[in-house]
Amino acid sequence: MRKTISTIIKTILVTVLVLLLSCKKERSNSFEIGIISDCQYCDCEIKWDRYFKKSPARLKQAVEILNKEDLEYTIHLGDFIDRDFKSFDSILPIWNKLKSEKRHVLGNHDFEVKDSLKPKVISKLGLKNRYYSFVKNNWKFIVMDGNDLSFYGATDPIKKTQTDSIYNLMKYKNLPYVEKWNGALSNIQLKWIKDELESAKEANQLVGFYCHFPIYPIDIHNIWNREQFVELISDYDNVKIFFNGHNHAGAYQHIKGVHYLTFKGMVDTKESSSFAKALFTKDSIIIKGYGREVSRRLSIL
Repeated sequence: MRKTISTIIKTILVTVLVLLLSCKKERSNSFEIGIISDCQYCDCEIKWDRYFKKSPARLKQAVEILNKEDLEYTIHLGDFIDRDFKSFDSILPIWNKLKSEKRHVLGNHDFEVKDSLKPKVISKLGLKNRYYSFVKNNWKFIVMDGNDLSFYGATDPIKKTQTDSIYNLMKYKNLPYVEKWNGALSNIQLKWIKDELESAKEANQLVGFYCHFPIYPIDIHNIWNREQFVELISDYDNVKIFFNGHNHAGAYQHIKGVHYLTFKGMVDTKESSSFAKALFTKDSIIIKGYGREVSRRLSIL
């Protein structure tokens, strides 16, 4: 009898130990990040309900809150400044106080500087390339450059010519997003994205996209050649999220297994800020919103 009880106790202890190890492993596969969009600082007067001069204080508050967490990285989804190269020097020291790794997406306003200074924007933000990817656990994150072909962000003659071509081809299609404040992905970047998707598929990785410009919902903010992008990712069911800024009001749509989430602009409104944390777990992404940003759970099964 004693032997039976002892065996039962041992079995229970082993089961508990296995469960604890399993939970520990699952927790170790989870990670959390910070997300900010459209800080858009400049020493400018209020316009379109954008309080540009309040951005440093709002970013400082976000950094203080995010620094209390064990974040893998914090990403800014574009339009770090509104205009003027000197604006970077006022806002970057606050951003650089983040304890986590820091990553940037290029926005259209980040290129609202003198033409001679546009090539320096990339290095100023600590970037080596205009678009890039990185891996965290079983995720590959692909950071796109929606300014690749654009009237403000294209910095070499070939891409300026390509910008004119794609815009002139599309402007008669009566699409709401063919506006000069948006841009497009070059064929070179689209090929690079396909290669990244193939690599992720072979490695059995989930894929998340970061871009300044949205794909869905369709409105005046989308990237010009969004249809090419949608067709490109249609063959990859490991694509789970597309996070972006640009539309300061925010938006959300779930299309064919992909969560298209537009984060609200930090610069907007007189009294409130906007930023978020995102916890990546085995089956979900849990968004904790601050200020105007909405908290939500995104299933990735």
